[in-house]
Amino acid sequence: MDAILQQIMTITIIVFMVGNLLEVGLRLQVSEALAAIRNVRFLLLSLVWCFVVGPALAVLFTKIIPLTEPYTLGLILLGMAPCSPAIPIMMRKSGGSLGYMSAFMIIAFVGTVILMPFMVPWLATGFTADPWTIAKPLLFFIAIPLVFGVIVRRFSEPIAEKAAPIVKAITTLGTIILCLDLLWIYRAEIFSAVGTYAIGTQILYYAVLGAAAYLLSFGLTYDQKAPLTLGIATRNVGPALATLMGVANAPQGAITMCILGIFLGALLSGFAAAALLRRFGAPVSGVAVPSTA
Repeated sequence: MDAILQQIMTITIIVFMVGNLLEVGLRLQVSEALAAIRNVRFLLLSLVWCFVVGPALAVLFTKIIPLTEPYTLGLILLGMAPCSPAIPIMMRKSGGSLGYMSAFMIIAFVGTVILMPFMVPWLATGFTADPWTIAKPLLFFIAIPLVFGVIVRRFSEPIAEKAAPIVKAITTLGTIILCLDLLWIYRAEIFSAVGTYAIGTQILYYAVLGAAAYLLSFGLTYDQKAPLTLGIATRNVGPALATLMGVANAPQGAITMCILGIFLGALLSGFAAAALLRRFGAPVSGVAVPSTA
């Protein structure tokens, strides 16, 4: 039974990663995203929050909060993987610019694939995987599906529009099965995390990171701040899980942190941030004016 569940987990993790990024590529408005990326302030702030402040805050938390080493590794990996693929849903609730959202997703996902293989050995003390071992699953399960989806949309938008809901349905089903499978396989590890600092640290990390990104992103309008804040407050758990699954004898606590990240860092924090943005940050009219200036 356990062997079957492990096989299901392997298959559904691939569906989860490939499906999410393929759907993003199929729906991505590349022209709008590229126009937004030309906003130098937005580009630089996105890079700094994604790949400097985010990882640095994760490392800082591991220094001041008494987490055990496997949980520490999990938090650092999550810290290097910004932006849940589900943020388009959250963005519609927050009223931010979809063009800037697309730009942020490109920055976050491309940056993760390029930088994570080099940042993990540097920041995650004791994790001995070499850059190529880390890069392989990121290339095959993150970069290639995203690029393929973009190419399909570039070739034919009608095909992309028809394919995207099918991919989403398959991915949603695979994600539900994956979550149930992970909850069962790692039930003991998840229960053991209750009463430790693992859950509270994650919640605090996403809250501090999201609030700081919103408050300190000087010079951005609301429609630019909203996607940056949502992207920073959420995590793309796929790369973190792929990094762990790509090595033998990955620490169970690190995997547990990533499983918790699916619920805390990819969903809960994102929808909470979207609600707060809509309630306290959105313009009085409730409608943000798109801008790529």
